[in-house]
Amino acid sequence: MIDLQHLAIIREVHRSGRLTTAAERLCLSQSAVSHAMRRFEQRFGVTVWQREGRSIRLTRAGSYLLALAERILPQIEHAEIALEDFSSGRGGVLRIGMECHPCHQWLMRVVNPYLKDWPAVDLDVTSAFRFGGLGALLGHEIDLLITPDPIERPGLTYLPVFDYEMVLAVAPGHPLSDKDVAAPSDLNGETLITYPVTPERLDIFTRFLVPAGCLPRRHRTVETTELMLQMVATGRGVSAIPDWLIREMPWGEGLHTLRLGPEGIDKSIHIGLRDEDLETRYIQGFVDIARRTTNAPR
Repeated sequence: MIDLQHLAIIREVHRSGRLTTAAERLCLSQSAVSHAMRRFEQRFGVTVWQREGRSIRLTRAGSYLLALAERILPQIEHAEIALEDFSSGRGGVLRIGMECHPCHQWLMRVVNPYLKDWPAVDLDVTSAFRFGGLGALLGHEIDLLITPDPIERPGLTYLPVFDYEMVLAVAPGHPLSDKDVAAPSDLNGETLITYPVTPERLDIFTRFLVPAGCLPRRHRTVETTELMLQMVATGRGVSAIPDWLIREMPWGEGLHTLRLGPEGIDKSIHIGLRDEDLETRYIQGFVDIARRTTNAPR
């Protein structure tokens, strides 16, 4: 059978590329690691890795097991930490996944009172957009998912937190700065700056440009809101961004904003959680504080 040791070995071998290093990290001898995996390969009739000089390359079977390890081991590791916390009376660990690049400023306004109200609970915030927030929530890798794009699944509940509107930000003096409403064709010759999210998940594409058969001349991505607004302010492109961020961020001052189409693009931030956790006190405590922050930051 497959046990956690096999998965841990494969994960460490993949991380280090060497059997000796993997064994040291697992506090095992190299011969014990080799023996365990040799018995595993004999049991299932597969080869897990192949040596290439001093390095090791996973086979197709090994890559499959690596993916399994990266799904299962974090959950086991979290369970061990949680049980230790329960045993020591610390309460627990609240793991929050973020699928909203610009929401970190808002989150800090929720985190500060939460940490004061729940001193026995540790907090872990992860950028869920890097690994898929929905899968992480369903797989118990995170407890809460903050997202502007809730995907309904059995056993999950999404609670709305605040509403906002996506707007187009342009620099003062930009050809579009004398307009109040942007048309999709206005972006045909523009450099569009967005967060590093695929166009299939960006409302500026799915709800504005693509339905009209339009695309920007160039699509450029940046990691941070600050850099995005600086680039817009210096005329290096235009950006679709939440209206409250224009008011919130220093670099938003002086930028001109346009509604995206006559109806605009309305959005809401939601907190997603598993139904089984609706009554967990420290999770409900976070939700209560977040829902009291009902308006977008001003």
